[in-house]
Amino acid sequence: MIRVLLAEDQAMFRTAVRRLLELEGDIEVVAEVGRGDELVAAALASQPTVAVVDIEMPGLDGISAAVELRRQLPSCRTLILTTYGRPGFVQRALEGGLAGYMLKDSPADVLAGAIRRCAAGEYVVAPELATRALRHGASPLSPRERELLDACAEGHPTPEIARRMSVSEGTIRNKISDVLSKLGARNRAEAVRIARDRGWL
Repeated sequence: MIRVLLAEDQAMFRTAVRRLLELEGDIEVVAEVGRGDELVAAALASQPTVAVVDIEMPGLDGISAAVELRRQLPSCRTLILTTYGRPGFVQRALEGGLAGYMLKDSPADVLAGAIRRCAAGEYVVAPELATRALRHGASPLSPRERELLDACAEGHPTPEIARRMSVSEGTIRNKISDVLSKLGARNRAEAVRIARDRGWL
């Protein structure tokens, strides 16, 4: 029996997925959570074979939560199930060692098949998503630059960002210039939009 944990903040969608999976004779839903920061604790308690995880959840995004889950419970494989087909998200998931990436509009039998393949040790990515991710390439942003852009997205001024990152305001201005150059953006807001559109933020 394949033991599945569902991590999805929309209760109606989560219930629908659980009911569809319950029709499969070899799949059992053993736990459900609605927040990203609840994923690891629920998995440690229920010991699932596969975690089916959405990206956008309160508390912690699904990819970050799944990467931490992989670190703490490597026997559990993670399949991302989301509405977001952005290349950067696919790249982040694969770089984080997650087992698969699917879109929510996939048919139920395709989802069940993907869960079985993940449980068997395979990697499952919708072909069109893999092609798009390869075409856009990996994020040009370093973890530190992503942290900086996150702070910009939250609307923090330069002095506050400098304090948060323990560097001078001049360093922050230089780093912002580097980020704008890498993304071909004219200003912070455009840089944030480009990074989000590509799933790099």
